[in-house]
Amino acid sequence: MQTNSNRRAYWRKNLSFTGILMLIWFCVTFVVTFYARQLNFNFFGWPFSFWMAAQGAPLVYVIIIAIYARYMERLDAAHGFDESED
Repeated sequence: MQTNSNRRAYWRKNLSFTGILMLIWFCVTFVVTFYARQLNFNFFGWPFSFWMAAQGAPLVYVIIIAIYARYMERLDAAHGFDESED
């Protein structure tokens, strides 16, 4: 059984990390898209705005998911919430 202080610390770390990842998601999704016309330069032979919409944003989303999964696995283990069988 976990103590309340351990659960609160776990939840606080979870929420803060999720908030950081959501801020990154917001910037990639909305901020870069909003300023796409001003980002008018070639990147790998394509306009940067097109590349960011077609390739960059989905790549960043997959990276965010991988980082979150790895972080939560470590956080679960550190706070005793891992699902490994003893």
